Amino acid sequence: MRKFLTVILWALGSMAVLGLVTLPISLDTQLIAGLSVLIAMMILKLVRPDGIWRLIALAFGTAIVMRYVYWRTTSTLPPLNQPENFIPGFLLYLAELYSVMMLALSLFVVAQPLPPRPSRANSNDRHPTVDVFIPTYNEEPELLANTMAAAKGMDYPQDRVTIWLLDDGGTVQKRNSEKIADANKADRRHAELRQLAEDLGVRYLTRERNEHAKAGNMNNGLQHSTGELIAVFDADHAPARDFLKETVGYFDEDPRLFLVQTPHFFLNPDPVERNLRTFEKMPSENEMFYGIIQRGLDKWNASFFCGSAAVLRRQALLETNGFSGVSITEDCETAVELHSRGWNSVYVDKPLIAGLQPATFASFIGQRSRWAQGMMQILRFRFPPLKRGLSFPQRLCYMSSTLFWLFPFPRTIFLFAPLFYLFFDLQIFTASGGEFMAYTLAYMIVNLMMQNYLYGAFRWPWVSELYEYVQTVHLLPAVVSVILNPSKPTFKVTAKDESIDKSRLSEISRPFFVIFALLLVGVAMTVYKVYAEPYKADVTLVVGGWNLLNLIMAGCALGVVSERGEKAATRRVKVSRRCDFELNGKWLQATIENVSANGARVQVIGAELEDLAKDARAGIRFKTFAVGAEGILPVTIRNFERTSDGIAVGCLYMPEKAEHHRLVADLIFANSKQWEQFQLSRRGNPGLLRGTAWFLRLAIFQTYRGLVYLSRDWRGTGRVAPVAQTTGQRS
Repeated sequence: MRKFLTVILWALGSMAVLGLVTLPISLDTQLIAGLSVLIAMMILKLVRPDGIWRLIALAFGTAIVMRYVYWRTTSTLPPLNQPENFIPGFLLYLAELYSVMMLALSLFVVAQPLPPRPSRANSNDRHPTVDVFIPTYNEEPELLANTMAAAKGMDYPQDRVTIWLLDDGGTVQKRNSEKIADANKADRRHAELRQLAEDLGVRYLTRERNEHAKAGNMNNGLQHSTGELIAVFDADHAPARDFLKETVGYFDEDPRLFLVQTPHFFLNPDPVERNLRTFEKMPSENEMFYGIIQRGLDKWNASFFCGSAAVLRRQALLETNGFSGVSITEDCETAVELHSRGWNSVYVDKPLIAGLQPATFASFIGQRSRWAQGMMQILRFRFPPLKRGLSFPQRLCYMSSTLFWLFPFPRTIFLFAPLFYLFFDLQIFTASGGEFMAYTLAYMIVNLMMQNYLYGAFRWPWVSELYEYVQTVHLLPAVVSVILNPSKPTFKVTAKDESIDKSRLSEISRPFFVIFALLLVGVAMTVYKVYAEPYKADVTLVVGGWNLLNLIMAGCALGVVSERGEKAATRRVKVSRRCDFELNGKWLQATIENVSANGARVQVIGAELEDLAKDARAGIRFKTFAVGAEGILPVTIRNFERTSDGIAVGCLYMPEKAEHHRLVADLIFANSKQWEQFQLSRRGNPGLLRGTAWFLRLAIFQTYRGLVYLSRDWRGTGRVAPVAQTTGQRS
């Protein structure tokens, strides 16, 4: 009875809202109504940002959005008898409808996400057997050694866990290649990794042929292992000591649970963060997904497998003959299939692994192209909206996750739509300047406010738009190609341990400068049309303002593709850990201040500058988290300086044997709390106004920097430096 009454009340409320949305009102009334809603939302954000008041504020915003859609549908489309206006005008209308649809799906998913789950580190009564899969293709042994050592150091009964290195770079197929050089390389890799795995107490496994990429590699691991649970880590994703303690307990609570997913935390910035220098100041892009969206999906039992940092139940995987390999995003595809079979998932919002991101913009785009193409394949082959077995909320959640990757189409339309009017005088949006202010501007501001409500400290204003724009330029052809031929894309690894010795323009930067120049000409056309056609000045100024907004975004993107030279591949994470520092045969008291994947900064007490020399050998002695015993890690001194507390020494790890890799892993990856603290340190909501002002300043500076890089490139002083691209990761 209660459910029936709820449905009735919802239907009556919907009819009332629909009546208000379609109510004919004057332009002045619309302006007052829009302004009133904006003020109400701002007050609620300041006074009552959570709970039911959050939903009320979002409801106010939704009413403005629906009002805009109604007005846009009934009053602004060009006439059908003017195809030169109607066709581009209708495409713009469809792009806006897509944006509204994605906003609606976002509201459903994250309006009230689940709060972070409490820690389960001390609540496990049983220890099921676990097989840990580390799939690899062409990653360097040093990187793999750290990951294997970290996995081996997890706080879990050693007789209940087996670590597997799944090597697809040393398969029989590769070792028997017709190309002698490739065959010899595969032979050397096979022998080296097999010995390294043996030294670290890890099982080494390869296979006959490289079939079905990462999914096929892990399915081969399934055939040779027997554990109840399967933990998956990418080659560059090293787990903290408490990873298994925080995850495996959930499987005892629900016999139909197939997945426990954790977030991906990265030690280094992505190319956008690195080139804009926002890594330490602003939440990473992935935090919006892992910090909000996955918790929203978890509410509807729709959080999905992200390829790594997860634990899966073997019984569930065997039901689907292992990991799905139809698409190149085998992780999400596997989750769709298992959710449709009645299996459940859990998301644990705590960083329990640390990994690496692509360093160059080209590698970043390559990674995102694979994600986009894979999601389009899932949409085509699995079609979640009609997938039998999925609940209605799960269908909506998967619609949100897959349809998102269509964003290059509307972004392209929004980018060039103003130019149709400025250059060709096409009337693709029939409205006056006053109507634009009353409807469109109110809709845009409300949209930004709703995003701020939904994502808050996890995503600052305009940043998502920037990420989508810089991806659109190159993702559009990738998405078009997979729509036309869904079987065409193949799995390509993503290079991550790259370095850029000198500042340079990205090798794929040219389209961004062309677009910027085109938009700049659009600004000049705006000025010309205002003076040449004063009777249309209101419309021209509105369209010109739209083009100017695109120009600001395009200018900021010039900074993204202007790659800063940076020798360090990873950022340092702050720690505070007592140790002893060996210098010229003497042991001195010291404190480890920060660590990275390659080195550490140590504050040494009692040392003198004359005792130090660059590239000199030294050692760090510290007590490990794993066994509580002391170990000595050999290092070389890279730099040093006097501080108020002593001498700060920058060190480079020099592991020579398996024990040293265990020490590196313990130093960097053992304590997950340091990653949590780093994430929290850069989370803060600047608000819509301050965030917009910050982005405007950023865009102006990055436009200048991008043009400087272009000028240097033209003069021949900004030659592209060789990129040290030694490995590739599957993620």
